[in-house]
Amino acid sequence: MFKKAVEAKSHQRLSGADRKKLKRTVRDRFPAGSDADIDALFPPKAEITVAKFQNRVHVYAVEGGFPMFFDVDGRGTEIYPTVFALWKVPDLLPVFMLKGGEVSRFIIGGADLMFPGISVPVEGLPSFLAGETWAVKVPGNPAPIAVGATTMSSTEALKAGLRGKALRITHHYHDILWESVEGRYVPNAGFFEDVVFEDPALLQSGQASDSCEGSTDVSNGQRNGDDNIEVGENVDVTDVFDEANHASSSSKQIDVDNATAEEIIGGVGDLKVTDNVLSEDLNVQHTLSTEDVDALLDKCLLQALHTTIKDKDLPMPGSTLWANHVLPCRPSGITLDIKKSSHKKLSKWLQAKSSIGLISVKEDKYKKEVMLLSVNRNNVEYSSFKPEKRQVEKNDQISDHAANESRSNKVLDVAEIYKPSVHVNPIFASVGANTGNLYSASEATDIVFKYVEKENLVKPTDRSIVVLDPILCDALFKGAIKKGSRYPTEIHKKDLGAAFISRMQPHHIVTRGGESVVRKGALKAIQILTERRQGNKKVTKLSGMESFLIDAEALASELQKKFACSTSVTELPGF
Repeated sequence: MFKKAVEAKSHQRLSGADRKKLKRTVRDRFPAGSDADIDALFPPKAEITVAKFQNRVHVYAVEGGFPMFFDVDGRGTEIYPTVFALWKVPDLLPVFMLKGGEVSRFIIGGADLMFPGISVPVEGLPSFLAGETWAVKVPGNPAPIAVGATTMSSTEALKAGLRGKALRITHHYHDILWESVEGRYVPNAGFFEDVVFEDPALLQSGQASDSCEGSTDVSNGQRNGDDNIEVGENVDVTDVFDEANHASSSSKQIDVDNATAEEIIGGVGDLKVTDNVLSEDLNVQHTLSTEDVDALLDKCLLQALHTTIKDKDLPMPGSTLWANHVLPCRPSGITLDIKKSSHKKLSKWLQAKSSIGLISVKEDKYKKEVMLLSVNRNNVEYSSFKPEKRQVEKNDQISDHAANESRSNKVLDVAEIYKPSVHVNPIFASVGANTGNLYSASEATDIVFKYVEKENLVKPTDRSIVVLDPILCDALFKGAIKKGSRYPTEIHKKDLGAAFISRMQPHHIVTRGGESVVRKGALKAIQILTERRQGNKKVTKLSGMESFLIDAEALASELQKKFACSTSVTELPGF
């Protein structure tokens, strides 16, 4: 699920109603979690944010904190907890226990969990159904390392001899979702990557030292799978960071030369989370004063005016200015809320900028929205501002190139094809063509002309005329000529192909990227209707886009961004 980096297309806070709905969904989907567990994951007074990705995945997190849940399809039907949530509430999900640290290497590498890697209890395999959400743990460690959905029921697994895929992993320790959180709260390092604690086996044998390796060595070691990470039960998070910072400036290192292969293979088996870590330690809040928010708003606006807003894009609705230009210019990890500024409203803030001559705005009486009309690029505040060069500019170019390449790979291709019918089957059989295949118009025309050439049906005195023998005459006209009418004895070559194709069964093939579908009948066009509602309000309805392999939800989302309008998807009656 999180194997490749995908850019989030929007970040926003959940309203009170959406927060309640999310909590109800989590409570219904994970009945093992109590109300106290849900409050631990989503504190009542904390803001909840949702990041919406281009692959329709929604990630829910406490503002300024860690992602707690993610929704695969964005509809609430396939919602999973993250490892961060499972570390706070380990008993939220039933658990598959791995046989050992060797198996955990494959799970962290992105592989799905197979039945041979599961440690089956003495009482037997627990009961489960296909599609249930389960977590994965390593022996001796209460912290889950992965979460996924079962691929079959326990009954089917026993019939298969406990062979095959048991769990389709959707998220695991050190995947893209994990790494997107790393480094966001601790400068120049990940949340756990600055800290190395000794293997429990070394602690028992008295070989452990009480020093920590530097962040660089630890990070490299982790990526090679050679170092173990453990946050012990009696370690405080704040002390951990102090020790890590001290260790990074010293020359002390852990002596692991005498570690055995078994001790190193432990891998993620030594990863533990302290039981006394409070939610305040995990949810790092970035609090900004009103003056700081005002200054940040002005900086983001000037950055947008210099970099993304062109005169040809004006006039522009205030909502589009805010969502597509101002918000993307905010610093990473910062949530920008206009309500926490001194202006409280977007319209008042834009009017304040208009009063100093930076921009020109006007309220649309019909839409009840402020419109950005023009930008005064000679304004002192505009000319004195120096836009920042985005550090991710290169990544943006790469992502844009990848998006363009992906878009080119999904070019729509529609072709009409035909299947031989009982009328023309003798013609295909005569030339040795398969009557069960589908043919394009040109291929079908070649078939009939091949038959004409084989039977030598071209008129000697006029090479543009084909003489009809009984087989070809029946293929073209049997059942189409009224009773009492005479069958034609010849046909012009230019009319032969069209007449032959008209006697075949029409089909069409639609191809988009690697997906292709063949349907019977002629291709149906997309229908676009416009209706007038409530006075001057107009609604445009589209239907039939499924024939072109266009997802209605994805199209609605794209049109919503393209035209800055509201969209909805409803099923047509009778389908």
